[in-house]
Amino acid sequence: MQEIRFHGRGGQGTVVASIILAKSFFEAGFFVQAFPAFGVERRGAPVEAYLRLDNKKIRVRHNIYNPNHIIVQDRRLFNVIDPTLGLAPGGWVLVNSPSFDELPPDLSSFRTAVVDAAKIALKHNLGTRTHPMINTAMIGAFAAIIGDPPIDVIERIIREEIVSKQKENCLAAKDAYHSVQTRESSIRTPPNIDMASQQ
Repeated sequence: MQEIRFHGRGGQGTVVASIILAKSFFEAGFFVQAFPAFGVERRGAPVEAYLRLDNKKIRVRHNIYNPNHIIVQDRRLFNVIDPTLGLAPGGWVLVNSPSFDELPPDLSSFRTAVVDAAKIALKHNLGTRTHPMINTAMIGAFAAIIGDPPIDVIERIIREEIVSKQKENCLAAKDAYHSVQTRESSIRTPPNIDMASQQ
């Protein structure tokens, strides 16, 4: 089983991102489970969402405390919380950031990836300059580093789930898929399921 935790802020589409990614994994042949966790429900407040996927039916129903991977939609969250809490060394940390230089130095024990999702969102007129809508770009970047689900499946689910600017959101996901940058750690943790077996 793989467990993924999303960290974002209210208004960034964090929960929608978890739903789109869950449905994309389902279409790719996985069993999935997705659910949100809200604190203060206001724009800009920290938000978490969770996703489980496996090759077999998922029986557990509790929160995710030790995720295999995390997705951080706002790198400034590192200043107020620890998004990596519970993440085993070797897990993937995907951050919306223009470069690795903007990340905290204590991420070196994790496999780290960055994508400038804000720049991509603005390129495709998603959101505003102060509040770019980055969720579809983050989904595309995550699919690239994990190797699943296929980008064409993600595009199809985006068109099904998002009412406005479907083309722009699909292009943002595809741009991020091809532009995400990765940095390996010295500590590696083997995955719990074989993603390649679902191809």
